[in-house]
Amino acid sequence: MTALTPPSLHMSPREAAHVCAALPDLRAQVWQPLAGGRVNRVWRVGALVIKLHHPAAASPLFPNDAGAEYTALRLLEGTGLAPSPVAGGDNWLAYRFVEGQPWRQGAASIGRLLAQLHGQPTTALPFRRPPTGNTAILADAMTWAVRQTLPPLPQVPASAPVRLSFLHGDPVAGNIIGNDDKALLIDWQCPALGDPVDDIALFLSPGMQLLYRGSRLSADEIAAFRATYGMADVLARYDLLAPLLHWRIAAHCALRASQGHDGYAEALDHECRAVHAAQT
Repeated sequence: MTALTPPSLHMSPREAAHVCAALPDLRAQVWQPLAGGRVNRVWRVGALVIKLHHPAAASPLFPNDAGAEYTALRLLEGTGLAPSPVAGGDNWLAYRFVEGQPWRQGAASIGRLLAQLHGQPTTALPFRRPPTGNTAILADAMTWAVRQTLPPLPQVPASAPVRLSFLHGDPVAGNIIGNDDKALLIDWQCPALGDPVDDIALFLSPGMQLLYRGSRLSADEIAAFRATYGMADVLARYDLLAPLLHWRIAAHCALRASQGHDGYAEALDHECRAVHAAQT
């Protein structure tokens, strides 16, 4: 999901050859770098977006899988939830360019967006299955968390088994195009078959909002999101697991901060406050 410095937008001859072998018309077109990515390199080329993945930049919480992203785009084609895929290869993919700006306002539209995604068919989804339930989430996070800078482990009640849903895996503001009326998700490199509360926690995360939007959500924005998301059972489970879910996001921020990544120390502080608030 993130890197120490923004990725170089240089493309090696070998990388260019792989992409242009599949899409030869791109050779004669202008490649315009697109800003915003923290890990992967992205260009606009005519009506297409070309994305080169850097798998080594994955983190425990956020995989970086080009093949999974291309599969997700194909499965969601025609739903309005994701861009239309064009081609894919070894650590790269191409999809149709989507007009618009990264999300900044209109949390109600994101509630509708995630509810639509979480209602998609899940039969035979070929994606990873992240841990669900308090015991499994904690056991996984403890394998990589840097606990010295984290609040005490929150104690949350056991949650009932859940119906698994199609997850984006990283629905932060920088991965959403659109605002009040209509929004669409990009950067599908970590899709999953899992508990919808994972996506909800990441969107509502004050640390992630700070990193990608520049400010945390207001109480009114959170209420608007919840009202349009509408799945009462999922929201109740999120409320139950929120201290642990935000502790895990804080653990991600602590790990990135310890590696020298910009912005994560402040994000960690905000996420630790969210852990405390969720327990009061």
